[in-house]
Amino acid sequence: MKYHDSIKQADKTMILAVKQLKQWHLAVNPINYAVSYEYCKKNNPILVASIKRILLSGKAIDGFFMEQSYKEHCLEQSKFRHEIVADLGQLFAQVQHSCQLSTSSSQELIEQLDDNIPALMSHDKSAVKTAITQLHRASLSFKKQQQQLAEQLQQSQQQTKALEDELEEVRQEIYLDPVTGLYNRKAMSQHIDTWLTEDADRAVAAIVVSVDHFTHFSEKFGDLIGDVILSKIAKKVASYVDDSGLPVRSANDEFIVLLPDVDGGIATEIAEKIKQGVEKLRFVSVQSGIRLPKMSVSLGVGEMQPKEGLNQFISRSRKAIMTENRE
Repeated sequence: MKYHDSIKQADKTMILAVKQLKQWHLAVNPINYAVSYEYCKKNNPILVASIKRILLSGKAIDGFFMEQSYKEHCLEQSKFRHEIVADLGQLFAQVQHSCQLSTSSSQELIEQLDDNIPALMSHDKSAVKTAITQLHRASLSFKKQQQQLAEQLQQSQQQTKALEDELEEVRQEIYLDPVTGLYNRKAMSQHIDTWLTEDADRAVAAIVVSVDHFTHFSEKFGDLIGDVILSKIAKKVASYVDDSGLPVRSANDEFIVLLPDVDGGIATEIAEKIKQGVEKLRFVSVQSGIRLPKMSVSLGVGEMQPKEGLNQFISRSRKAIMTENRE
């Protein structure tokens, strides 16, 4: 852990962390323990608030939530940030140095031209010959420097490409759910912030898609088959979202589709298409050839209200599922 606790303090927190996991009915594995330890230390207010919000909502804290919390709140990102900043700093320094060399060599060539043009116009053959020789030397020097700059530029381009690839890998790890390939809650928060920064009055609709009886399905057929089924449902959900929308895996058995510039009526139509599309899916076990049960989803649709927070918006949209089920 990253704390400088005494042995007595660490033992006390360890006992509390294990006890907390038992209360949440979670296994004492490394990821769950790390999150529970962080929660018991109370040094991470964002994590504590996130867990309390789940508990107050009446939902169970599951493995999916713990894994997401571990990635978001427990993993150290400082080393990666330091390496990226150092690499970018080195790259910028090289580009700046290349620009300075280019400016310097160009200035030297211009000065040579200015100095020797009068001699070239002279009737003195010796002066003309000397001027030509000096210009030739300046030209060769300029070409050599330009060749060096071209090589440095190519090297900088290669480093830039490597950094872009590394950043893309990290971006996917930070913002994408590894099982379904959909965006995660962190990406959802970032997109909402961006949309509302662009236009504070922008209309945003949400479709909450809850997979019915998924916990029971996973217990019966295993987590591996459960993940495969979930990824297929996720793909079907995402197929109804265009480039402007954002499909998110928000919980173990739940997806959220955010739709900017869409009203509740259109969102309801899209939700119905999602429901019909999922219910048409058929699943067969590759290993046994056994046909698996059909899956269904419950849906809730909401529209974001002015000055409403994301958590309140999503919570209100979830309540629409209960309203629909009662009806």
